Amino acid sequence: MNIPPVTPSITACPNGPLLVRGDVEILAASGEVITANRRTFALCRCGVSTIKPFCDGSHKLIGFTTEADTE
Repeated sequence: MNIPPVTPSITACPNGPLLVRGDVEILAASGEVITANRRTFALCRCGVSTIKPFCDGSHKLIGFTTEADTE
């Protein structure tokens, strides 16, 4: 079965990860390819995930927000 390519898109979830859809290649700082086992996955933005660069939901536990501090 031949699966057609999906146009990549990245959605910033409010107070959460970056949701990546489509055919993309993820590279580590070293240039090594990081394999995503799905065509839709979430990338960590809070820096606390134990499975970086992927999101494990830790942002919820630490109260991560993407809102600018207004004080």
